[in-house]
Amino acid sequence: MVASANLNVMMKTARRAGRALLKDFGEVENLQVSTKGPGDFVTRADKNAEFMIREALMDARPTYGFLGEEGTEIEGADPTRRWIVDPLDGTTNYLHGLPHWAVSIALEHKGQIVIGVIYDPMKDELFFAEKGSGAWLNEKRLRVSGRSKMSESIFSTGLPFAGRADLPTTLQDLARILPTCAGVRRWGAASLDLAYVAAGRYDGFWERRLKSWDMAAGLIIVREAGGMVESINPANNIIESGEVICAAETIFEKFSKVIRSKND
Repeated sequence: MVASANLNVMMKTARRAGRALLKDFGEVENLQVSTKGPGDFVTRADKNAEFMIREALMDARPTYGFLGEEGTEIEGADPTRRWIVDPLDGTTNYLHGLPHWAVSIALEHKGQIVIGVIYDPMKDELFFAEKGSGAWLNEKRLRVSGRSKMSESIFSTGLPFAGRADLPTTLQDLARILPTCAGVRRWGAASLDLAYVAAGRYDGFWERRLKSWDMAAGLIIVREAGGMVESINPANNIIESGEVICAAETIFEKFSKVIRSKND
């Protein structure tokens, strides 16, 4: 596809930040054996990546707003456009030396996500989509899976940690979904969960209590790959509610019915 100027900036920036994080990831693996641990190092790597991304994006488009996972929020002179960035999605994986994490950059225009880029440096996989232009993985066009049987489908989700209040709800979800499907995965990076649905690797994904930067880029990538994306409560706005359910159209109704059944 022919990428727009904004998409080119986003892809270049995501790759640059990813390379820096990849270099630091080697140091994190070494720090695993130290008594101090890698926590402080990872925090610095995360913040440095966001600074790098913010500088690159704001230099290219100085009038756009910016919202970053590390707490950076800038109101731009153009109130209709805003970057939404997670410089390191999957921080806990990164902290533990697990090679599953990503850089996520989205562009919002008048409240709608219009471009999304998710870069996995460990696998050199760049997922991206621009409204109306389809979804892509590097040079390959993406399409959601065509499975229609729950018994053949695998899904992904996030699991609450550190005593989060939504643990009972998640356990209820799992109790309903596990007997119906071929498996559930929890890999710890929502942006990649969404990208994997777009690529047909997962048949669907659901999660609650996400932040906008966790899912902004992934939402448009799934939609442009032909997937259905809604809030778990369909009356809610996904970004505002922090909850999402998505899947291929062939399985969405069956999948969403299971997850939503407690609300019936």
